[in-house]
Amino acid sequence: MAKPAAEFIPLNAAVLTISDSRDAASDTSGDYFREALIDAGHHVFDRALVKDDRYRIRAVVSSWIASSDVQVVLINGGTGFHSKNSTPEALLPLFDREIDGFGELFRMVSWEEIGSATLQSRAVAGLANQTLIFAVPGSTGACQSAWEQIIMQQLDARTRPCNFVAHLKKP
Repeated sequence: MAKPAAEFIPLNAAVLTISDSRDAASDTSGDYFREALIDAGHHVFDRALVKDDRYRIRAVVSSWIASSDVQVVLINGGTGFHSKNSTPEALLPLFDREIDGFGELFRMVSWEEIGSATLQSRAVAGLANQTLIFAVPGSTGACQSAWEQIIMQQLDARTRPCNFVAHLKKP
């Protein structure tokens, strides 16, 4: 007999955009993540936009990790191969555990859309203080692919055989 699916559990999320050129009015990727989270039944607890600077990124994400209210952080931008891109360098020291398969899976999904250019994506994910963190490229298309094909299912307690909900702090 199949095990019944768990009930949906709404999570508290924060959205961070890393950009030297966008502002709140032009942050289509941050808008996408915000709307996708709400449409899925989650709560957007906070949202920020910071310049591509590892210490600014780390400061914002650290405050969310320390908060008892934030369970998930979705980050877009700063994951490319340009020397100024620093999102992975900002996040890796914060992770208690890196989710190695996320970057690999994102690049596999991305291969279908952008071919070998996916090699320059340094998408990363990890767990820090029972807070799940995903960082993907800043294009809205990359955010949509990551959300629809990977992240959305992993934020849903009904996803079988496993998901990340049980590993997150309780607000």
